[in-house]
Amino acid sequence: MNGRNGDSILSRVWMIFVALFLAFALWLVVSAPRRENVSERAFAAPLSLVGMPRDLVITTPVPDTVSVRLRGRVSNLRSLSSQNLEVTVELSWAQPGEAVITLRPQAINVPPGVEVVSIDPTKIRFRVDQLRQKAVPIRAFLVGQPPGGYTVGEPSPDPSHALISGPLSQLRNVTEVATERIIMTGRTETFVQNAAVVSDSSLVRVLEPLTTQVTVPVIAAAIGPMPPETATTDTTATDRKTQKP
Repeated sequence: MNGRNGDSILSRVWMIFVALFLAFALWLVVSAPRRENVSERAFAAPLSLVGMPRDLVITTPVPDTVSVRLRGRVSNLRSLSSQNLEVTVELSWAQPGEAVITLRPQAINVPPGVEVVSIDPTKIRFRVDQLRQKAVPIRAFLVGQPPGGYTVGEPSPDPSHALISGPLSQLRNVTEVATERIIMTGRTETFVQNAAVVSDSSLVRVLEPLTTQVTVPVIAAAIGPMPPETATTDTTATDRKTQKP
């Protein structure tokens, strides 16, 4: 009986020890985040403007990123990166004219336990304009000169006009678009070249055509003796000057 009672007591003590060990281990796991240091860290969060009406366009610079300072446990902050902290702003309300947006902490997708301390800048101002289309002539952009004795005729693009799209305020001042550079150096005969149609403005883009076929006439200059009519006229004029009254 005594042996059995002793084994039973040892078994109970062992079970109590194991239970206490497991409880302590569980406490360590649960309380670790609470005992972890809290710190602050700055991130460059991408700014994403979404929902802009299709007939509107932003015409002034807008920052690509905003500075966001976060506070939280060190392990949580280490797991974050600028890419997953995108600041999203909805612009379905936008209208032509000046616009101002206020950046709020709710616009930043942070995990639980992480606090948004500050955002810089908190306000962003920009201008919105109507998006329009327009047809304009295409000008061949010739660079350089042919060799001596050759002249360049009027180049003819085909198609000769392009459809462009951009802010209404800028389209009013656009009277033409040009091709990419067409090199004339060393050209001694008429040639045809496919050239891309480009826009000088980053806000004005070419819709169609993206390329045009340009025919550039290269003409050999006439070289030879002076025509007889010109020579006779010049001689007569000289004789009249040498006659005495």
